[in-house]
Amino acid sequence: MSEGPITVLDGTHLRDIDLTPHFSDALLTGAHLLDLADSTVSSSLFRIPLPEALKSSALNIIGLHDIVAFRRSELTPQRASEILKDYVSAIADILRDDPLLVSILDGSTLRIFLDDEDDFAMLAETLFTDLDTEDKGKIKKKYPLLRDILQKHEVESSTELGQAQFAEVLQAVLQELADALAKKPYVFIQNIKITNGAQIKKLLADKKQFNDVIEKLWQWQGTYKEENGVTTLQKIRNYFEKEWKELGLPPPTETNEAVVLLYDEIFADIAKEKCCSITDKIQLEKLAKEILEIFVEQLEASPVYYDDWEHK
Repeated sequence: MSEGPITVLDGTHLRDIDLTPHFSDALLTGAHLLDLADSTVSSSLFRIPLPEALKSSALNIIGLHDIVAFRRSELTPQRASEILKDYVSAIADILRDDPLLVSILDGSTLRIFLDDEDDFAMLAETLFTDLDTEDKGKIKKKYPLLRDILQKHEVESSTELGQAQFAEVLQAVLQELADALAKKPYVFIQNIKITNGAQIKKLLADKKQFNDVIEKLWQWQGTYKEENGVTTLQKIRNYFEKEWKELGLPPPTETNEAVVLLYDEIFADIAKEKCCSITDKIQLEKLAKEILEIFVEQLEASPVYYDDWEHK
């Protein structure tokens, strides 16, 4: 039973934050400013604790490399305000390129089960059957947690609990949990990555970085001999699949049919138009850029989600 949809945090929430300084005329320490900045950002992102990697990257972007020294430093209100704005902007930019995905547990899904008698009855029966390991139609009160719950909800029973009593307790517990989550939702970061084309656009906009990619691609594709029967387009695809993370592409895993189909369709369409052989680096660059731009269009329209642990 999943609780709540996945919410994408792509920095949009941070663009409209009111960062009007409320500092006094006194000097402010770097430590105080960072605590304030992290709290401000977290409050706009459902109060999730900011990942250390995210904070570190943002600090590096704005040129604060010696964090220990900065935390000890003293800042004027004007300088503190400038750093605060730059820091929040850097985090927003990072999230634009590499969004966080979070799940918000607010009790809404639990209420759906509680409000639907048939769904709740099915849930209660399934859980009861799982706990009734001896298939006696009774659950022994030997489980400490179950015993504590029964005592809390004043359910009278001898040493065993029937299905009707179990359903009664389950309903009370889920109702209590739903109420608690409604008052204070629980938000956690999913170990899921999203590929939405932003990193590819960033790569294409950075001429030096893109030229480095083309140089690597040119050198790599040269390792194939013509007699192998491998076309230039196939070489490009092989390289893209090999270096997908560097290029900002989705991982070409066989377990994700949608991604495999995406690669197939893009390269099949290009093959219809670009059937000639590539003889120099300039032609290779144009073709690689065209393919990456198509990936951007497709990924912006339909982002790809994948499990980050599987591709570490």
